[in-house]
Amino acid sequence: MTHQMNILGISAFYHDSAACLVRDGDIVAAAQEERFTRKKHDHEFPKQAVDYCLSEAGITTAELDLVAFYDKPLLKFDRILETYLAYAPRGYKLFLKGLPLWVKQKLYTPRELDRGLNHGYRGRYVFTRHHESHAASAFYPSPFDDAAIITLDGVGEWSTGSVGIGEGHRIRLLKELRFPHSLGLLYSAFTYFCGFRVNSGEYKLMGLAPYGEPRYAEVIRDELIDSKKDGSFKMDMSYFGFCHDDVMTTPKMNRLLGGPPRTMEGPLTQREMDIAASIQLVTEEIMLEAAVFAHELTGAKNLVMAGGVALNCVGNGRILREGPFDELWIQPAAGDAGGALGAALFVWHQLLGNERTPVEGDSQKGSLLGPEFSSEKTRAFLDSVGARYHYCDSEPEVAEAIAALIEAEAVVGHMDGRMEFGPRALGARSILGDARSEKMQSVMNVKIKFRESFRPFAPSVLRDEVDQFFEMRPREDSPYMLLVAPVRSDQRRSIDDNGAQGLDKLKQSRSSLPAITHVDYSARVQTVDERRHPRFHRILQSVKERTGCPVVINTSFNVRGEPIVCSPEDAYRCFMATDMDALVIGRFVLNKNDQPHRESHDREAHLAQFQLD
Repeated sequence: MTHQMNILGISAFYHDSAACLVRDGDIVAAAQEERFTRKKHDHEFPKQAVDYCLSEAGITTAELDLVAFYDKPLLKFDRILETYLAYAPRGYKLFLKGLPLWVKQKLYTPRELDRGLNHGYRGRYVFTRHHESHAASAFYPSPFDDAAIITLDGVGEWSTGSVGIGEGHRIRLLKELRFPHSLGLLYSAFTYFCGFRVNSGEYKLMGLAPYGEPRYAEVIRDELIDSKKDGSFKMDMSYFGFCHDDVMTTPKMNRLLGGPPRTMEGPLTQREMDIAASIQLVTEEIMLEAAVFAHELTGAKNLVMAGGVALNCVGNGRILREGPFDELWIQPAAGDAGGALGAALFVWHQLLGNERTPVEGDSQKGSLLGPEFSSEKTRAFLDSVGARYHYCDSEPEVAEAIAALIEAEAVVGHMDGRMEFGPRALGARSILGDARSEKMQSVMNVKIKFRESFRPFAPSVLRDEVDQFFEMRPREDSPYMLLVAPVRSDQRRSIDDNGAQGLDKLKQSRSSLPAITHVDYSARVQTVDERRHPRFHRILQSVKERTGCPVVINTSFNVRGEPIVCSPEDAYRCFMATDMDALVIGRFVLNKNDQPHRESHDREAHLAQFQLD
């Protein structure tokens, strides 16, 4: 019997720890540690994620052939030391603040890996470069024989971005952008300035941008960065504090932008909206410039992307619509978590030289790579808490039940099958609602998600009908909710906004799908096909049969400050702590009004468990 090679990929100690198990090049399992520990962006060693991956593969740590880590800690420490020396003595306090963790943990990553794996693994560790991991995660699961590669993020070791090419089972990184000049850090600096949390508030900045006008875009281009036509640029570091302080910007930025940064949770003004619109526009322009350069450099007709900036779905949409490439594929777990997957695949293909056969669509398996829970386990839990439920005997029955709830404008928590890998809920751990509803956007934001009212919701649509509602090609693929597209003009409504500014724009209904149409008539689209997401596809078909509309709201099953739910316990707790109307776990359907403890349920006590950011 031929031996199967098991490679474990790990990302840890910085942001969004994760583990991925690859067997002979096939992705067996992948998960972020936060989903198990319930600590958002958990950066500790991903022990529970590793245990899950090993269990899914049916092996122990002793049966692992190789363990790959997603970056090179010593090279990263070299960058930190050189940065400190370059800015000394200004960065002394910041250096002293971070040094204990390096001395205790990060400089001794092999020891920490041994400890995390309970000393059961006796093989060697392979350390890939950070942007090699990103590039591998983008190219190897993609459906392309060859493709240009773009990686953009905050910073790895020294590199903050790269352009390369993937051919067959090999990748080559040809050009790189180096620290401190970084599109990810530039965007995060403005995230900080607008009063959102760095490394988690960038989505908010992107969602806020359409409420403003890009009045500061020229200032950013003229004063803050010196950009080139290839997408590279240099930042004027006198405006930025991240090299020597624990704040992202300096007082010089305050003078440039007309005042100090917004305090977290402070009132949003037109200034923040205009700043958000400005940095979003500049970011999109740089992404487009990088795409044009990658095409000129490689001559490839396809493009793949990874790194945290690749989660900027507005920029991605512009690359696909306005850029030179025929097709675009983006790693669903584009941030650091996806580095675990990339490191494992890099070892299998690049270092061990194993051939690769692209799969139609991709080999990411719908990014449904996390744990699932049996009906027996779900029933046992629901019975243990006294929940009242209806069990559906078939998949068509449960799809019909969900469709009826959505038609009645109910908000439905939905959990089924394997959990998503990456930051997007793709139907397996989602909150669903009627995209046609005039009230659903505000109801979900305020009563379900407990988050800012301005943040838009994404639509999920049957792939076969995507071009009927959005300005996309017929059957265009966007399975991972990483592309923003305009709502079709014939679906829009003419409005008289009476000169509405800022958040007042929220009050207008802009299309036949008002709950998912952003104020600039855009939407972050997920296409749903039967191959990747069979249950979700059936639900959308049932919704279409009832309403004539194959589109629903799809937002992640969590509340603000909490990771996406993993288990039935997580789902039930979130359901009972919010104004969600119904919960579906597998084939179990729960109505909030039927729950015996609904009136006495201490909603505030449950909310206190959530770490609101």
